[in-house]
Amino acid sequence: CWRNKQTRNKEEAARGNEKDILTIIEEARPGFSKGQRSIARYILENYDKAAFMTASKLGQVVDVSESTVVRFAAELGYNGYPEMRRALQNLIRNRLTSVQRIQVAKDLLDSKDILTHVLSSDIEQIKLTLEEINRADFETAVSKIVDARHIYILGIRSASAIVTFMGFYFNLIFSDVHVVTESTSSEIFEQIMRIGDGDVLIAMSFPRYSRRTIKAMRYARDMGAHVIGITDAPTSPIAKLAHTPLFARSDMVSFVDTLVAPLSLVNAIIVAASARAKDDLVSNFDKLERMWDEYEVYEKSE
Repeated sequence: CWRNKQTRNKEEAARGNEKDILTIIEEARPGFSKGQRSIARYILENYDKAAFMTASKLGQVVDVSESTVVRFAAELGYNGYPEMRRALQNLIRNRLTSVQRIQVAKDLLDSKDILTHVLSSDIEQIKLTLEEINRADFETAVSKIVDARHIYILGIRSASAIVTFMGFYFNLIFSDVHVVTESTSSEIFEQIMRIGDGDVLIAMSFPRYSRRTIKAMRYARDMGAHVIGITDAPTSPIAKLAHTPLFARSDMVSFVDTLVAPLSLVNAIIVAASARAKDDLVSNFDKLERMWDEYEVYEKSE
């Protein structure tokens, strides 16, 4: 019956189904009603537009009721239409070119207050990250970092800004931190060539995922290092390669990826790691303060 099918789909989703939403829709099509087939056909042919439609708007476009759209999302195993729409948005963020992203965002933002929309979206991403984060994985990641012989931090393109932030503070806390800078693939491998057992690689990437980051993760795993992946979803190739994956929601605003939630997660990792660090942080920072004062690193207020 319909309810049994819905339950099975939810169980698959709970097990961390790695298939993208278009594959899920294709596989479920034989069991759809006439109205659901119309929804499926539209999404498969226009997923970039459907990803930003409300349930009511999608229903109007395919000439079915809003309740049919909501039931369609449940049939696929999602906890409501908003979750299904987020799955579509995750999909297109990794498929669309920058030009296509700009066009989608233009259609979405034309009639909105952009400042309010962007800041509200960032707030929502942090809330969702807090609700969905696996606390056990977070604790494991922090423990691995604190106990590591050497810490390598990798993230290129837009993720490089977060890597720089983490690297700055980790260098104040730990004695052996390597920030892997953006360069050619061969140069990235040269920077991590000595990674091995007892070391940690923290790799970050968000749609569109970096192929160089993925290759470096494979190498680190082969060398025996523990790999922590910071990315946006379980379907991410970063998550599939990480021993300990951590998820932070990111969103698409025009051609720009909003990385406020990932930065907040990294901030939490820094604070948690500093609380467990084996070195005497007070002594370290006392030494730093004297050095900063002697060499006039900071401007002093009168």
